[in-house]
Amino acid sequence: MKIYNTLIRQKEEFEPSGHKKVRMFVCGPTVYDYSHIGHARTYVVFDVVAKYLRYRDYEVFYLQNITDIDDKIIERAKQKMINPADLALEYKEAYYEDMKSLGITSVSEYAPATQYIPEIVSQVKRLLEKNIAYLIEDDGYYFDLTKFPDYGKLSLRTTQSAEDAISRIDESIKKRNRGDFALWKFSKPEEPNISVPNMTCTVEHKT
Repeated sequence: MKIYNTLIRQKEEFEPSGHKKVRMFVCGPTVYDYSHIGHARTYVVFDVVAKYLRYRDYEVFYLQNITDIDDKIIERAKQKMINPADLALEYKEAYYEDMKSLGITSVSEYAPATQYIPEIVSQVKRLLEKNIAYLIEDDGYYFDLTKFPDYGKLSLRTTQSAEDAISRIDESIKKRNRGDFALWKFSKPEEPNISVPNMTCTVEHKT
């Protein structure tokens, strides 16, 4: 079986790192609203991929994350005057139902971000220790794109091309590079307390 390798821009024989074992990761939704046709298209495609690999006797572990804490969730919850965690739960459950109605059953495990806060904190700490991440006071911790020379290999983008405006990149005049993105955002004084597991974890920064 051959698949297209985006890194080298050509088809090559499919050889998983482990004998007949395949690990798939697909970025899931940010649950601040209902799913749309773009979600359906993406997850139907990967559902087909996972099911076909299993049909070919591969042992597939398919992980999909769920972003259930995000500025969009907080803003939408503020508009509806409800707790952000309650809003995220509502749309997360709706997402599961939508996927079920589409016959998408191949996902091995869903990983909501709020259930992995300690792991996220640990990752941010390691990036800070390696000077790959940096602090912006009263804002959060950001990833410094210039410290990662291979950035953009798959999409043929570079740290320089990241300087153009990208809608999903966090805006901050204090960032070192325009394309730098947030790893951990601090809560704002006016925001409500968010009752989600392990959200009391903090990232310590040594200067």
